[in-house]
Amino acid sequence: MQITTIEFKQSVATLEQCPVAKFPEIAFIGRSNVGKSSLINFLANRKELAKTSQTPGKTQTLNYYLVNNRWYLVDMPGYGYARTSRKNRFGWELLIKNYILKRETLYNLFLLVDSRHEPLATDLDFIQWLGENRIPFTIVFTKIDKISATQLNKNLVKYKNRLLQDWEELPPIFSTSVIANHGRQEILNYIDYILDATTNK
Repeated sequence: MQITTIEFKQSVATLEQCPVAKFPEIAFIGRSNVGKSSLINFLANRKELAKTSQTPGKTQTLNYYLVNNRWYLVDMPGYGYARTSRKNRFGWELLIKNYILKRETLYNLFLLVDSRHEPLATDLDFIQWLGENRIPFTIVFTKIDKISATQLNKNLVKYKNRLLQDWEELPPIFSTSVIANHGRQEILNYIDYILDATTNK
């Protein structure tokens, strides 16, 4: 897949505000400050399509981008730590859960994980929740340029081994680096595969 056109459409704070279910939706989520906005800009080949920030919790709504007039890329709020009130965090969590569980046009969820860390409870709990609710998802390890190849391999092995304690089969896994220009085309090709597989049923 090549992204030829991408256009911001709207931000929504509740499930009811989501656009009419006309296009397939591919969503991106991860812990706060995992590099989600940077990855979205990387995939879209746009420098400032999604706003990046050093402050966790920058994304507070579902942000819809129409890609190639064919599918929506949905930038979701991060989960985990964010410098905001408990009330705001509760609202984000409710929005996230409602969208993932109830949005029928959600075809796949890309879950971003910081490759520099060993398996974290927040990520593992979220992965478990996705599995229990039969949500199709893909794991994307970000920021692989920040660690050595040896340490990256060790962390990936630890993650896979930990997941295999609860899963018979691992979900698709990708690794990315915005700085090193790694993983972009592989993810876009996989999205193309998802869209073809689901729309041609």
